[in-house]
Amino acid sequence: MNRVVSSLVLSVTMLLSSAAFAATTSYRSAMSGPSEQPPNDSPGASIATVVFDDAAMTMLFSVPFMNLVAGSTVAHLHCCTPESLIGTAPPAIGFDDFPVGVQTGLYERLYSLADPNTYEPAFLAAHGGTVDAARAFLLQGINSNQSYLNIHSTEYPAGEIRGFLVALANPVPEPSSWLMLSVGLAGIGFCAAKRRAA
Repeated sequence: MNRVVSSLVLSVTMLLSSAAFAATTSYRSAMSGPSEQPPNDSPGASIATVVFDDAAMTMLFSVPFMNLVAGSTVAHLHCCTPESLIGTAPPAIGFDDFPVGVQTGLYERLYSLADPNTYEPAFLAAHGGTVDAARAFLLQGINSNQSYLNIHSTEYPAGEIRGFLVALANPVPEPSSWLMLSVGLAGIGFCAAKRRAA
C-alpha cells in the first residue's frame, strides 16, 4: 500500500510541475489620445486585452475601439521604451489585418510567438534574427511596462490613441489542472484511509 501512496504523491508532484499547470497572463491597455506621443485631444478610446499563454507560446489580442476622429489605418504592439510607462518604441508586432477606414470596431487575433512572421522584420533583425531572442525581449518589455498598443488614423498618422500594457494578475493555473490536482489529492486521502483501516 505504501507504494500506491508513494506513486500518487509522485504523480501529484509531477502534476504541479508539469505543463498541465501552464499559466496565462492577462494584460490591459487603456488607450486614449492624451496617452499618445505627442498627446492629442482625440475622443477615441479602447480598453484592449492581451492574453499570453506560456505553454502554447501564443498571444491573444482583443482590441475594441471607438470614437476615432478619422478612419483607422493600422495598429501595432510597440516595444520597448527606455523607461516604464513613458517614451516611444518601434513596432514589434504589426496588425496587418487590422480593420481600416473605420472609427469604431473590434480586432481579435491569436498570434504565435514561435512564428518569425509574427514579428516586424526590423524588430526581429534587431534581436539577432532569432524568434527566441525577440520573444524574450518582448516579454521582458511587456512585463516591465515598456510596451504599448496604438491605433493610427488618417487624421493622426503617427498614432491617434495608445496605452501601455499592464499585467492584471499573477498567472493562474488552468481549471482542468485544479481538477486533476483535486482528484490526485482525493486518491492519496483514500489510500491513506484504507491503509489505516487495514
